[in-house]
Amino acid sequence: MAEATAKPVSSLDEMSPRRRQLAEFWFYFSENRGAVIGLWVFCILVIVAVLAPVIAPHAPYQQYRDAVLVPPVWQANGRWEFLLGTDAVGRDILSRLLYGARYSLFIGIVVSTVALVVGIFVGVIAGYFRGWIDTVIMRLMDIILAFPSLLLALTLVAVLGPGLNNAMIAIALVYQPHFVRLTRAAVMAEKSRDYVVAARVAGAGPIRLMFRTILPNCMAPLIVQATLSFSNAILDAAALGFLGMGAQPPTPEWGTMLAEAREFILRAWWVVTLPGVAILITVLAINLVGDGLRDALDPKMKRS
Repeated sequence: MAEATAKPVSSLDEMSPRRRQLAEFWFYFSENRGAVIGLWVFCILVIVAVLAPVIAPHAPYQQYRDAVLVPPVWQANGRWEFLLGTDAVGRDILSRLLYGARYSLFIGIVVSTVALVVGIFVGVIAGYFRGWIDTVIMRLMDIILAFPSLLLALTLVAVLGPGLNNAMIAIALVYQPHFVRLTRAAVMAEKSRDYVVAARVAGAGPIRLMFRTILPNCMAPLIVQATLSFSNAILDAAALGFLGMGAQPPTPEWGTMLAEAREFILRAWWVVTLPGVAILITVLAINLVGDGLRDALDPKMKRS
């Protein structure tokens, strides 16, 4: 028995540090069943988005004038060629939902990436140099945080002009202060540690200290925040699309689909409900993955 139990330990010891870290990460991540389910759902959404031109039964803009507001196939008068029904101008709901996954994931990736990169750069500068630079940056971030995020994004889009690109820019600017504050706090905590002092004594310059020495040790909370911002960006983009300030018709974006279907909510439930369910499932899956990342990356959340 002793020899049998010694083999796994020795094999773990023989792992490279990177493989050991990945194994530990997956161990804590997989303990959260909801996170694993969310990861599977998210992977399916990515596959669906990538393969939308192949698996979609119809073109997302194709109108069938003889099939206006056809119900889903399981209801009376449903048709097998339109599994989830059609909208008010005869477009296939399933095809538009599949293509809409592309827009939603693209919005989440762009917004979270821009907010993460800019927020890290500004936060590292504020946390490392402190003084008046830190004061100016943080007061500006406080001003941005003083406004409700959706209201500020709506105002910025109104200034820039309606459209998907401007909506993504506005949402990224609104989310940036969260990354700035997280990065600043992490840099301030790491700056006085022994390995940073040793690197400074060895002759490392400010740029190397900030982005090569300190920043890699601050990434765990930023990754979790990026995941949560991913889901929030999808929600806010859908809200802007619903208000007519985001993606414009006939773009098959889920929020825009909801806006186009408002007047049919009582007599054609599928036109409104199905895009809402798509948003719900996507955001829930990403939030569950974010919870799993928090458990796996935050030492305080790791259970012994």
